Amino acid sequence: MSKIMTQEERFKKMVETPVSRLIPSLAVPTIISMLITSIYNMADTYFVSQINTSASAAVGVSYSLMSMIQAFGFTLGMGGGNYLSRVLGTRDTEKAERIASTAFYSAIAVGAVLAVVGLLFLDPLVKILGATDTIAPYAKDYAKYILMAAPIMTGALSMNNLLRFQGLAVYAMVGITVGGVLNMILDPILIFGFDMGIAGAAIATAFSQLVSFLILFAQSNLRADCVHLNPKKITFRGWMYGEILHGGIPSLCRQGVASIATAALNLAANPFGDAAIAAMSIVSRYMMFINSALIGFGQGFQPVCGFNFGAKRYDRVLEAFWFCVKVAVVLLTVLAVGSFFGAEFIMAQFRKEDLEVIEIGTWAMRFQCLTLPFQSWIIMSNMLTQTIGYGFRASIVAAGRQGIFLFPMLLVLPRALGIRGLQACQPAADICTFIAAMIIVLGVLKELKEKEREMQKDPLAAN
Repeated sequence: MSKIMTQEERFKKMVETPVSRLIPSLAVPTIISMLITSIYNMADTYFVSQINTSASAAVGVSYSLMSMIQAFGFTLGMGGGNYLSRVLGTRDTEKAERIASTAFYSAIAVGAVLAVVGLLFLDPLVKILGATDTIAPYAKDYAKYILMAAPIMTGALSMNNLLRFQGLAVYAMVGITVGGVLNMILDPILIFGFDMGIAGAAIATAFSQLVSFLILFAQSNLRADCVHLNPKKITFRGWMYGEILHGGIPSLCRQGVASIATAALNLAANPFGDAAIAAMSIVSRYMMFINSALIGFGQGFQPVCGFNFGAKRYDRVLEAFWFCVKVAVVLLTVLAVGSFFGAEFIMAQFRKEDLEVIEIGTWAMRFQCLTLPFQSWIIMSNMLTQTIGYGFRASIVAAGRQGIFLFPMLLVLPRALGIRGLQACQPAADICTFIAAMIIVLGVLKELKEKEREMQKDPLAAN
């Protein structure tokens, strides 16, 4: 682990180190964190899939609930983190501590509200999320434990993001990795060893989240180089929440809309049976795993973007953005080709005895692989606009592929084309989102170039 830096040393690192070295160094821990998170999510799907098809589908149904919980954690963590990085770029550490404390403790409070409301309305909730009569009992067994852990999940996610935006992703990685590995160990023990079934998977997830929370909390408060989370620094002011939400709403759009989209996908798959719901759930988890590497890389870009934007180093913001886009295109193209040809094999690892699940999932995965490279521009565009405070435009990009464009596709394509239409919904939405992101972000890049030219004319304006 690197030596402890002062805030001034970290500032110089973020605004002076070449972006081709700086971003990978920050991205590696975030990529590991994202991959570990995705792997243990897939582990839940894999081990539960060994029970039966209905149980496998129940994880997909419950995942939309977990995504909604995570959305609020991301909203406050990303919003607070975006604001935090820009403030650290101005060297105001006192204000930074107020931002971090307000975002973190607000995340826990929101998680507690979600837990109470969700548990009170559990039966209708799983139906709304797309559970059939055969899936509902499994979904409730899984969802109730996830809801109990909601305050822990939102708190852990907020801390993870707050650490990342300080340029301390390695600290966040420790907490996430330990929790993720523990989840994968506990899954087979609780599901099969203690014969707890799908409830065992949920308990494993909840307990691993608690462990991650405790590690992240210790990192955030005991290390001298971290912005501490002091309850006395909570700032109940409209301007504070306005800034946090301005930067966080795109995350809510991305994650929250994604959870609604998962429920909508389950409902759209409902007429095609439990096999279709299970297949689309497995494909969604797998594609999330692939995208997690890209998102982790983008999260390595965000603190660089925030610090340099706050320091008015617009040239470095632009340089970092284009560096990330180029790397991401290459990465996703390679993964898309491999996954396209390996789709049937991948599906068979989850439900090898259910040929219908394999067939439906293989076609869905191949369709999504065709548009996977487009994600490089979509994700990096979202990271850029969100971090520099362009909240409205970031929200449009974030809500595009799993909201604005996906919902109409789910209403039209399955009815028109049957199961093939269901499989084609996500790639069709990806194409539309790519076009929208191009239009929006090219305008943002033009604005940043104009700011850069102004700084070149008047260098003293940066001070």
